[in-house]
Amino acid sequence: MPRPTPPDERVLTRRRQVGEQIRRVREHHNLTQQDVCGRSGIDVASYSRIEQGHSSPKLDTLIRIADAIGVPLADLVR
Repeated sequence: MPRPTPPDERVLTRRRQVGEQIRRVREHHNLTQQDVCGRSGIDVASYSRIEQGHSSPKLDTLIRIADAIGVPLADLVR
């Protein structure tokens, strides 16, 4: 099975920006990563990779994060 093509730099940059936005929104609501993980059911390591831009979350995961923080989904991907 061939290896998947890695994302180009534009995609990696945008992924990091989304992760930074999620962190900013979380901190604005005075929540820790553990708070969001407890509310969303996402493990801390996976959530940390999302905020750092090392992982691309599925839409369902983004919805769970938005709900855990208490914001519209759009606030996480601006």
